[in-house]
Amino acid sequence: MPKEKKELEKYSPSRSRAVSDPMERFFEDMFGRSAGSWWWPSRWLTDIGWPGTRLETEVVPSVDVFEKDDEVVVTAELPGIKKESINVDVTDSTLVLSGEKRKEEKIEEKDYYHLERSYGSFKRSFHLPSTVQKEKIKAKFKDGILEIKMPKTEEAKKSKIKVNVE
Repeated sequence: MPKEKKELEKYSPSRSRAVSDPMERFFEDMFGRSAGSWWWPSRWLTDIGWPGTRLETEVVPSVDVFEKDDEVVVTAELPGIKKESINVDVTDSTLVLSGEKRKEEKIEEKDYYHLERSYGSFKRSFHLPSTVQKEKIKAKFKDGILEIKMPKTEEAKKSKIKVNVE
């Protein structure tokens, strides 16, 4: 018996995945898959709090840790975060940086209303060397940069050893 020939079926990405968001499904049904992405970007859905969208994002600050002769220094870039929203905590052997970013931009005119919100939080932990004087740690925040200075103990300052390289 001869086998029945079947034609190849054209692949359609929009048909192959289930669309769970009601607004995306609406635009896909009305204009096809490509229209939803440029006509109603997913970030707009986030701004209006559409179900299934994420209102909060994680902020991951860039952090540098370096050592000087008499101290260990941590700097963190925290643009857009207010000083009051930053926490620096020290436990037995851990330095914890945490904070939250909240921004709301509102424009209200006669025939126009725009509201944009962004939220984000962060938490970073660092193991402290035993050579740091925890009770003398100081933090300063200026121009979006958090600088934490941790003075070394006197023993740590003196215990520098020169090793010869062969």
